[in-house]
Amino acid sequence: MGEQVDGQPSEKATKTSGSSSEVEGGRNRPTYCVTDVPPWYLCIFLAMQNYLTAFGGIISIPLILSEGLCLQHDSLTQGRLINTIFFVSGLCTLMQVTFGIRSEELANFCCPALRQRKNVDVNANDPCYHVPFQLQGSIMVASLLQILVGFSGLISFLMRFIGPLTTAPIVSLIGLSLYDSAGSRAGSHWGISVMTTALIILFSQYLRLIPIPVPAYSKTKKLHTSKFFIFQIIPILLGIVVSWLVCYILTIYDVLPSDPAQYGHLARTDVKGNVVGEASWFTFPYPGQWGQPTVSLVGVFGLMAGIICSMVESVGDYPTCARLSGAPPPPKHAISRGIGVEGLGSLLAGAFGTGNGTTSFSENVAALGITKVGSRTVILVSGFFMILLGMLGKIGAVFTTIPTPVIGGMLMVMFGVIAAAGISNLQSTDMNSSRNIFVFGFSIFSALIIPNWFMKNPDFIDTGVKEVDQVLHILLTTHIFVGGLLGFFLDNTVPGTKRERGLPDLDKVLLEDCGSTLGSDEVYDLPFGITSCLASQSWVRYIPVCPWKGHKSQSEDNTVSQNQGDQHSTEVTEEFAL
Repeated sequence: MGEQVDGQPSEKATKTSGSSSEVEGGRNRPTYCVTDVPPWYLCIFLAMQNYLTAFGGIISIPLILSEGLCLQHDSLTQGRLINTIFFVSGLCTLMQVTFGIRSEELANFCCPALRQRKNVDVNANDPCYHVPFQLQGSIMVASLLQILVGFSGLISFLMRFIGPLTTAPIVSLIGLSLYDSAGSRAGSHWGISVMTTALIILFSQYLRLIPIPVPAYSKTKKLHTSKFFIFQIIPILLGIVVSWLVCYILTIYDVLPSDPAQYGHLARTDVKGNVVGEASWFTFPYPGQWGQPTVSLVGVFGLMAGIICSMVESVGDYPTCARLSGAPPPPKHAISRGIGVEGLGSLLAGAFGTGNGTTSFSENVAALGITKVGSRTVILVSGFFMILLGMLGKIGAVFTTIPTPVIGGMLMVMFGVIAAAGISNLQSTDMNSSRNIFVFGFSIFSALIIPNWFMKNPDFIDTGVKEVDQVLHILLTTHIFVGGLLGFFLDNTVPGTKRERGLPDLDKVLLEDCGSTLGSDEVYDLPFGITSCLASQSWVRYIPVCPWKGHKSQSEDNTVSQNQGDQHSTEVTEEFAL
């Protein structure tokens, strides 16, 4: 009796502590995990949010590089280019979610754009004339490297040496290195950009737990009201739409300056002119639409350098995206498929003539961290949504009217969250270790200094071979390459234990994560029953991109043994407590 009375306060305290931990864990738990399927109307809104999040990064490609490709005064060509990029991005997204990494990954592009020869008078002697065709062919050839590394399983072998101290600088530098791009857009009108940022922060952080009553109907409850956490689910979309509407009202009443030379002109919604009226209702991108591709050796080597950076970036994005979406760490076969499918996406992008390659969309990691929505179904709908909008010319033209400072305000939040998401990869390492502090700090700081210096001194590299000079210049001016290379080298050469480096046994990590989240089989297996048909075959073990059933059986045996050991340990602990 006395033991029961004495045990009651302890049990109550334990429950209180446990409930507190559950509340704290529930706050950080995704609203929809990777295998969850939200209601159809939520899928549409969330897919639109992912579309608009990707839109900010994709639309910047033709705008930034339009002058070098003689596109700065051709809004129609820019609009069709945006349609083509989103169409191919939708195709690559469907490929990645269905057969690739199968996590909440959105495909994105980063490289030069092309121009539409039908709308622009070109001359064969024009320096811009041959650039689009060489770019197409070079992308297609360079993508073969990524296909080989992915489907051969070589990337899985490299994963043995790529730990948090390598991926953390890479992901963090994606956000940190783009501060100038975000600042230039936000600086076009600080009032509008600050309002956009403030709205996204307000919706995603302060109002995220406040529900909005909405009418609903069911057979059991009939007509009733339901709680809808709109601020938690679509804060980015709400912030963009509200700021866009404010800019539209200010444009109608001529509050914003109409003179392009005056500050704040880019906040107007009519900067693009009558691009919506001139755009066609329907357009269908197709391979070779810009002309016959050609191959440039310099372009191939330069794009290969970009593909190497893209693969390293994706390796850093996959675990981060999996953690934020409530999925276990991706196994080796899923990572290999993801890299291989990205290579296929780059090959497809070169054929369609987007003028750039495909990679995992890092801003999507930021959207995951803010919205807490990691559903794979949402990304599938986003892929179909982008394909559809890629065929509607006027819809793409409408989105080109989003003011520059609105995009800048969104990027301030996005890139900040990306930088923080990269640093969060260090939570599995021992950051009390001076070794780890040195590796991470030196990698980050050097990756900010070295590219900046080479950008200011482009003629410093002179080996006598033009192609080599260009490749070295591209590599040394890429922040994520410098940071990732230094982190990789120092982490694998400076003495340190696996626990200190955050590299525990992979099987142990999978077992622990599968115990608290979704199973690896459920998330990363091939779709349509392909895994169940192939996994029982013994020869499948030699295919790097296919899961093998025998490996799963060994993992299950290890799980049973570990559970028996944990049960025995628990019984001893409880007996000792009594």
